[in-house]
Amino acid sequence: MAVPQRQWGTTPSISWTPPTEKEILQNEELTDELKRQGQYEAPSETEKKQGLLIQLQKIAVEFVKHVCRKNNLPQSIIDSAGGRICTYGSYRLGAYAPGSDIDTLVVAPRHVTRDDFFEHMPSILERMLPPGAIEEMKPVPEAYVPIIKLVISGTDFDLNFTRLAISNVPFELDVKDTNLLRGLDDRELRALNGPRVADELMHLVPQKKTFRTALRAIKLWAQRRAIYGNIVGFPGGVAWGMLVARVCQLYPQATGSVIVMKFFRIIGRWNWPQPILLKESEDHPIQARVWNPRIYPTDKYHLMPIITPAYPAMCATHNIGPTTKKIIIQELERGGDITDKISFGKLQWKDLFTKHTYFTKDYKYYLSIISGSTSKDAQASWSGFVESKVRLLVQSLESQGSIGVARLFNKGFAREHRCTDENERTAVLHGEMQYQAANVKTETTDTIKDPLHNAVAQGGADATAMTNGNGQITQDGTEPHGFYTTTYYIGIELAQDSTKKLDVSEQSRDWKEQQCRAAGYEEGRNFLNITATRSYDLPLDVFALGEERPTRAKKKTAIKKAPVPGQKRSLDHNGMEVWRAIAAADLTKSIPTVSEERRHADARCRIRLRLRMTSNDLE
Repeated sequence: MAVPQRQWGTTPSISWTPPTEKEILQNEELTDELKRQGQYEAPSETEKKQGLLIQLQKIAVEFVKHVCRKNNLPQSIIDSAGGRICTYGSYRLGAYAPGSDIDTLVVAPRHVTRDDFFEHMPSILERMLPPGAIEEMKPVPEAYVPIIKLVISGTDFDLNFTRLAISNVPFELDVKDTNLLRGLDDRELRALNGPRVADELMHLVPQKKTFRTALRAIKLWAQRRAIYGNIVGFPGGVAWGMLVARVCQLYPQATGSVIVMKFFRIIGRWNWPQPILLKESEDHPIQARVWNPRIYPTDKYHLMPIITPAYPAMCATHNIGPTTKKIIIQELERGGDITDKISFGKLQWKDLFTKHTYFTKDYKYYLSIISGSTSKDAQASWSGFVESKVRLLVQSLESQGSIGVARLFNKGFAREHRCTDENERTAVLHGEMQYQAANVKTETTDTIKDPLHNAVAQGGADATAMTNGNGQITQDGTEPHGFYTTTYYIGIELAQDSTKKLDVSEQSRDWKEQQCRAAGYEEGRNFLNITATRSYDLPLDVFALGEERPTRAKKKTAIKKAPVPGQKRSLDHNGMEVWRAIAAADLTKSIPTVSEERRHADARCRIRLRLRMTSNDLE
């Protein structure tokens, strides 16, 4: 009699067929390509990280004992208090690239507080780690997700904290135990949810090695296609992980390559908004809020719900909007077409990981959202806040009937400028690049890994108030006359049936005014502006090596017809006026007054931004 096969997930598996020789070979080819793409680190680096985590575990125990002694607790409690380090995110899932951060959580007993963590942990780290091992340490206690950013011997750690309502935390503690959630506040629950989701996810996949191979491939594909990042409305790393895990559940014995090929067709044709669930939802006496569209009206508006498997179940993709959903489905369809050809030997795995064409081909018109500050630290906070709010501008643009697509690029471009007066600063805020510091390279927000920027961006809270606005060299590296900007780009595609004027000045102005009323905004130190940019006017630094900036199409010479007396001037019936100059609205609020010459230049700029678009442009 056949032994019943285990059901993985909420439905029976589609196939239990073992892999064929061809599929095993394709899996080896996929693994080799991932290695060529730099997605695996050297064994020595893996060993180094494991050693550092062992050191951090010892430091966590000493930190808990230190606080116990400080509070004059009995020796018996000090000896048994314990303390534990848990990892989560991509490192815990085992699908991380070289140089990735390690998300780490310090779990402490109830008599240790978050204030203790930020007061005592930095000094204990300095005392217990070897001299010179700490290359960077930056506590960010005010953020929505308070962390200590650490760089130890070249390895980045994001050190988070939570405490449990128990008297001791043994090393063998199972964070999946739902009873540990009793007595926790929202911050403590949110912090503990990271390792709980990661552990539960790994428990729900049939083959961990297969899952990790497939997830490495899907994450690389999503990053190359610029559809990665929860803050800007795309799935983040854990959300992509849950999607891959669901496909693994449907094909329990498949290779990583087969999972990748099935992934694009299954997820691309999923019946959204039906949620992706790795297990049935569970109830618990603590009565925490769980994702449930039948109870909570806001949950009904999630377009592509991917639900975390650990209690309390949450939607990991609540930021996805109509445009990002459309882009994701298009990219899934494209990925499926490519993997079909890979299966038949017509393409190779490297073709799946081709870079996006967001700046080189996809759009003719862009909005540039330029945030700026007079110091590096102030800009780290302000740009993080702006990043967390740009998707709200996208939502407003999506409601504009003349816009078919408003797609936010998933990274900001950080630039440094030298401005000797207010006029030059104003020019920078209007997109001019002649004051950019020649010896400072433009970086994207994902490569900078600024802890303050990331903490504020992830939380979406008001920007943390900063100092260092005095124009002198400060500890954060601010230069005299330095002006620091971060620019986000929104690609605009007009609706195919649009015959109206495109005027987004009202949405832009309202959004900007709302951000400038935030508690963390300080007039004279923080700045924000929105400009319209054509593809052939994009800054060169948004293009990678080997990419070419689009060129301006040559105008066709038209034979002018003699005007009919008494006839009013009108547009061609196939054309439409677009880009009712965003600059025509007062988007320079909080920017110092410019000279008369600058005003005339801005007026000329507004005239240039009044474009004509014919039906040929919409093809």
